[in-house]
Amino acid sequence: MYLASSADTPGGPDVTRYGAMNHRPAPPRLRAFPGLVLLALALALFGWFVTDLVLQGPVTRADPGISNWFHGHMTAMVTFFMLAITQMHSTLGVIAMAVATAIFLVLRGQAQWLWLLIACVPGGTALNALIKLAFLRARPSFDHPLLVLDSFSFPSGHTAGATVWWGFFLVLVFAYRPHLRWRVAASCLAIGMVALTALSRVYLGVHYPSDVLAAVAEGCAWLAVCFMAVPYLNTRRPYDAARATHA
Repeated sequence: MYLASSADTPGGPDVTRYGAMNHRPAPPRLRAFPGLVLLALALALFGWFVTDLVLQGPVTRADPGISNWFHGHMTAMVTFFMLAITQMHSTLGVIAMAVATAIFLVLRGQAQWLWLLIACVPGGTALNALIKLAFLRARPSFDHPLLVLDSFSFPSGHTAGATVWWGFFLVLVFAYRPHLRWRVAASCLAIGMVALTALSRVYLGVHYPSDVLAAVAEGCAWLAVCFMAVPYLNTRRPYDAARATHA
């Protein structure tokens, strides 16, 4: 397993077995090698979109045509659905889901997850806001826009927020539910919601395709950083407490 419980000792159980044995699992860590590979791939992909944007490459040149196609094929039913998806993954919506999860974790006696939740979700949202200021890309423009926003376009904040939130959610489900059926269902849900959020932003005419794709890469990179940092930030691990008790 690439994700291991932070409560594991060398040679101890992986996150799957730990989740099965303990209904209050500790936050898992992302092992160094796969974590660095994921981080490198995500940063490389993000860097590719940045380079394409700066140099007005093929993806950036294709952006307006794709956005115009979606704008010209809008229907009332699809628009209603896309508005619901995008509202769910607004900053307020993502933070609301994170707060609800934080309450659940506290009630379960799992406060050690809270720092990781804060780092992933509010931390990822703040990072996206800073990155937007580095590029100041204008949003798509239409004669009759459905939505008008004054903020910048690259990368998409909704998509980045969905990526970090559903990434955290997926790891939490993996920790609590070791059975394959739960993990498959959670994976499909997480991937589907991130994809729908990205699609909704392009469909509603507030982002270009490269904005949302770059946001997914950004979110994956941030999740890799957060989960690799577990052993360094989660200093009060259960097995440390046990050692202190028997010292």
